[in-house]
Amino acid sequence: MARTDNDTWDLATSVGATATMVAAGRARATRAGLIDDRFAEPLVRAVGVDFFTRWAAGEIDPAEVDIPDHPWGMQPMTDLLTVRTRFIDSFVADAAAAGVRQTVILASGLDARGYRLSWPADMTVYEIDQPQVLEFKAATVARLGAAPTAELRAVPVDLRHDWPAALRQAGFDAARPAAWIAEGLLAFLPPEAQDRLLDNITALSADGSRLVAEIFLNSPESLQVMHAAAQKWYEHGLDAHIDDLWYAGGRHDVATYLNERGWRTARTLASQLLSDNGLPVPPRSDAESAENYYCTAVRGAGS
Repeated sequence: MARTDNDTWDLATSVGATATMVAAGRARATRAGLIDDRFAEPLVRAVGVDFFTRWAAGEIDPAEVDIPDHPWGMQPMTDLLTVRTRFIDSFVADAAAAGVRQTVILASGLDARGYRLSWPADMTVYEIDQPQVLEFKAATVARLGAAPTAELRAVPVDLRHDWPAALRQAGFDAARPAAWIAEGLLAFLPPEAQDRLLDNITALSADGSRLVAEIFLNSPESLQVMHAAAQKWYEHGLDAHIDDLWYAGGRHDVATYLNERGWRTARTLASQLLSDNGLPVPPRSDAESAENYYCTAVRGAGS
């Protein structure tokens, strides 16, 4: 079912199910010894989507559910989540080393960085997501006997609503630098909502603030690749619809948009990260003129 401006979801349906899928990928990467996220598999199990649970538990052979030589599937996604997790974890560590003591995870989903990373003692981590998502994650992790490794503050608000006000109410100080994480988020926003999100982040960011965002280019070619992979998963038991969740229409390039608003940006291609980490780089079609990348940015010309 296609997205609408006022649609709803949970962690087993629509765009919420993609958070569970990503956690399943992190669980699989953890099983392979590529990253360390011990919370990913228990969180996936708690959501209860059988296909993703079997994925997280290593009970599905990628050869059974992936299209041979296809650029997207269970194994390519595991590789991507390996480098994505490493890259963003390094971003967080670099920001902390630079003295940033506020971190905001936008649409945090099943991200467990507030529990699994080693944070400075005076770090505050804000998680923004729908109330039921934050409550579910906190309750599930608590049952594992784990506690946050930073001052973790939930900001239970949909990003379509006045999340800046909710963030400030939770204690966020816009006069101090912050680190912002937009992982696996922007592709699921309408073009105008992407601009609005970046404008709000800019308005809340003191000089020295940092941002990392994953830029997934939802071209017709890319969406066809995703659709083909998802059809294969449906045939093997996935009952959550995940391949019609993107908004059509052109959108601003994120790095360019931020550069024009006082940020200094850098682009890191996803293919380069895969290559640098010794992982396979999926083939690209001749029709794809652009490539997915990670945008990192620092606020203020003198930062």
